[in-house]
Amino acid sequence: MVQLKTRWADKVNAKNVHQEYPRPNLVRDSYFNLNGEWEYAISTEKKVRKYDGTILVPFSPETCLSGVQRRVLPGEFLHYKRVFTLPQGFVRERVLLHFGAVDQECIVRVNGKKAGIHRGGYLAFHFDVTDFLREGENVLTLCVRDRTEQSAHARGKQKLEKKGMLSYLFYTPQSGIWKTVWMESVPEDYIENVKITPLYDQAAVELHITTNTVFAITDAKRKAIVHIYDRDNVREDAATESTTERNQSNVVAEAAVETRKNVQIELGDFKPWTPEAPHLYDVEITYGNDKILSYFGIRKYHIDRDEEGILRFYLNNRPYFFNGVLDQGYWPESLMTTPTDEALRYDIEKLKELGFNTIRKHVKVESDRFYYHCDQLGMIVWQDMPNGGEAYNMLFVTYLTNVFEGVRRHVKDNHYKLFRRDDARGRAQYYKDLQGMIERLYSHPCIAAWVPFNEGWGQFDARKATKRIREWDKTRFVNEACGWFDQGGGDMYSIHNYSKKMNMEVKPQKDRVVALTEFGGYARAVPGHCACEKKVGYRLFSPEEELTENYRQLWERKVYPNLSRGLSATIYTQTSDIEEEVNGIFTYDREKIKLREEELKAINAKLYHMWEELLHLSQEE
Repeated sequence: MVQLKTRWADKVNAKNVHQEYPRPNLVRDSYFNLNGEWEYAISTEKKVRKYDGTILVPFSPETCLSGVQRRVLPGEFLHYKRVFTLPQGFVRERVLLHFGAVDQECIVRVNGKKAGIHRGGYLAFHFDVTDFLREGENVLTLCVRDRTEQSAHARGKQKLEKKGMLSYLFYTPQSGIWKTVWMESVPEDYIENVKITPLYDQAAVELHITTNTVFAITDAKRKAIVHIYDRDNVREDAATESTTERNQSNVVAEAAVETRKNVQIELGDFKPWTPEAPHLYDVEITYGNDKILSYFGIRKYHIDRDEEGILRFYLNNRPYFFNGVLDQGYWPESLMTTPTDEALRYDIEKLKELGFNTIRKHVKVESDRFYYHCDQLGMIVWQDMPNGGEAYNMLFVTYLTNVFEGVRRHVKDNHYKLFRRDDARGRAQYYKDLQGMIERLYSHPCIAAWVPFNEGWGQFDARKATKRIREWDKTRFVNEACGWFDQGGGDMYSIHNYSKKMNMEVKPQKDRVVALTEFGGYARAVPGHCACEKKVGYRLFSPEEELTENYRQLWERKVYPNLSRGLSATIYTQTSDIEEEVNGIFTYDREKIKLREEELKAINAKLYHMWEELLHLSQEE
């Protein structure tokens, strides 16, 4: 494999690596970043005897930017060590140690004492380490194990052995720390989470403030003071500004609210959040000696029938077409970790500039800053749950479903052995991770849909998963079984189609909205910008003009005509090339846009124009 790099790779060093505040929707003044140079060792022993060298955190050892470029095998342990001294005056009463993500299982120790254990490679977690700290130097160590497809944990597109049928669909695995490590200091009683639900029709917002302490009956009415500010003319970035007092002329609402209860606050004449005008409000919450900043957008996602009786997606009570791109979030120098925050933002900005309004985040949970940028820039997200389970039977889950279309919607997913979900503990971990993902990302206005399963990869009991998602979140769509192995639930009649025949499939459904949730995959290998000698795509084209013309024909023949037949969303494959796959809109190193930009913009503009005419929409609505 050729080691490609993006333009941001050379900007990364031990002093500046991912210094941005990592949790933009719950911001405190207290922040101590632990990214940078750590010691590491890879061995077959749980206890480390000698460290092998240094690694640049938060990049996995398999990546170029980590400085290691060594694979961690299932029988090995990955050890980390970081010596740190907290800044003078940092400690208030309690100190929390945060990890953005560690793949897949880890034990964390501070000064030799176990702070905690975590399982699951995609979600953030934290431990209260106050009682383990000492004056001066402290030693933080991790022992990590990552078995990739040899365990039932979520692993997304990672695969240890890339061989066999359709192996190009999977990519180089990574291990260990791959998102920001940081600390904050909080008072004894502090805010743990703020769940924000926009109530578009009521012109209000609902807050549920969770604290670390459950008070006795006598303290049951312990309240938090909430101030809501119009973001216009206040600030540009909630992630970098401290929790200082605001100009009172920007106050939209203020209230004293009880914690651990759903509390509605009226906003009056509010400004809605849309991709075209992504307006955000800031929230300042004071709870005892704790103060945090958050934000929200007022928007509504729901399903209704158009004038012809066809089910459509609606945004803010208006029919809306989700025109999206499948986005896997891989980088040649750093795999699932973006090299810089600027690079993370670039993909979103460029896709929006090209005329797309939606990203389907494919079997990966990004850093919180990804969703923050989507909130700010106005990019809708359909969020996949990363797939898990034992190693898949690709003949069954992928090949036969493409050759024999009838298989897609008639196989029941309670056959655990067939779907490689025989491990009861793995199934339980799936639900724990699914709930954790939804709770973590709930307050981001950009997220419109949850996708619990993709193409049968580790799928099981999808109807039950949908039921649970509805219990956790009633405000978003559910794409229950994306692509095939349809169990009849959720909000979408989901189609994956990379063949030339599509028109016969697209027709209005009586109980779900028709969505083309994967298609295209048109490929072009750009010399000097390919990572692998083998190059794969669903249809290969050579010059820019040929790729662009065939892309246009794809829309002319397969998308536009199906709008009147109920098609209400498209997800094109994909944002960038990744390893053997050369079917990206961008090259893997993000140096080239492989289609003619102006023509791509025109194709998307025509889609929106046709949609507005079909649904009799006006720009003023």
